[in-house]
Amino acid sequence: MSKVVERFIKYVKYDTRSDENSITHPTTLGQLQLGKELVRELEEIGMEDICLDENGYIMATLPANIDKDVPVVGFIAHMDTSPQVSGTNVKPKFVENYNGEYIILNEEKNIILSPKDFPELKNYIGKTLITSDGTTLLGADDKAGIAEIITAMDFLIKNPKIKHGTIRIAFTTDEEIGKIGEYFDIEKFKADLAYTVDDEAIGQLKYENFNAANAKITINGRSVHTAEAKGRMVNSLRIASELMNMFPENETPENTEGFEGFYHVEAINGNVEETKIHCLIRDFEDRKFEERKEFIEKIVQDLNKKYGEGTVGLEIIEQYRNMKEKIEAVKYIVDIAIEAMKEVNIFPDVTPLRGGTDGARLSYMGLPTPNISAGGHNFHSKYEYISTYAMEKAVEVILKIIELFAEM
Repeated sequence: MSKVVERFIKYVKYDTRSDENSITHPTTLGQLQLGKELVRELEEIGMEDICLDENGYIMATLPANIDKDVPVVGFIAHMDTSPQVSGTNVKPKFVENYNGEYIILNEEKNIILSPKDFPELKNYIGKTLITSDGTTLLGADDKAGIAEIITAMDFLIKNPKIKHGTIRIAFTTDEEIGKIGEYFDIEKFKADLAYTVDDEAIGQLKYENFNAANAKITINGRSVHTAEAKGRMVNSLRIASELMNMFPENETPENTEGFEGFYHVEAINGNVEETKIHCLIRDFEDRKFEERKEFIEKIVQDLNKKYGEGTVGLEIIEQYRNMKEKIEAVKYIVDIAIEAMKEVNIFPDVTPLRGGTDGARLSYMGLPTPNISAGGHNFHSKYEYISTYAMEKAVEVILKIIELFAEM
């Protein structure tokens, strides 16, 4: 087993799901537990200026071994995994010399990873895949990125003849619940630019992403015994159903792609008395993003006119903005990543990011940060998988980026 794979397998054993209902920082203990393990490893390989702060963020330095002045480059990944799928007791499974057919993740529950549903599997025929056992996510998002960054640093420390400028690394918490870079200290990080190693398939590179907001909707009903309900009961569940039917049918994640935005009802929980709806709002264009927020506000206003003021409450929380305009001002950092991929025989796949990453917030904070591949597929899912080949190639890309900056 290669070192990057060995590290990854160790990290996924930590349950680091974030929790948006928690008031602690980080929001879960598992992130701190993994953070302490990562600090121990960074000390062991010889990194310097290692810091684990009160919010669970880790920073460390690999000092330059050249005299000339080159940009300080950062590499960033996040420790938490999505709360949408269990991350407890992750049991990685190895599929060696993958034959292109379906993979039984869990025979008892009949959970199957099939190329009919996930055709990208065919790209890994003959390679070794790592999957979950079908009862949890795997955690490649973004523990693969962490493993790849640390492995690259370890390689440079053990091979001092490879010339490089100062490298800064950071591992963050609670990215999956929208706290993207919320406690990131740009001044402390002291990098000129950075890359998040948090993208999916091998070769992917993204420097534009969704504008994103969360809509938290609360519907207040009135519970009355069904025998006396006529004219008195207000069923919040029925109003919730009415509300959701007001969203455009084709503007959902499962019906959009590329640069198309969407509304996504991610969770609903309630009873007659009260129902809460959590909805994601996403769009690449600023104007359309604002129109989407206004559309939800209009729905709430109309329902309050119909059922009475205060029946439906709305809180819209903006999460992050499209980083494109910040990256284009320093486009050479994208060009270097593209060149690095080509030099290690990877085809660069430059596409819009239909999601978010630490780099979105950081770019607006003054640290331009495009996103490069960690190598996984089907993030936030029990069907998540990654190939050992993709992880090893991601390490090569990181090393080549560092080399190209040293040659500037």
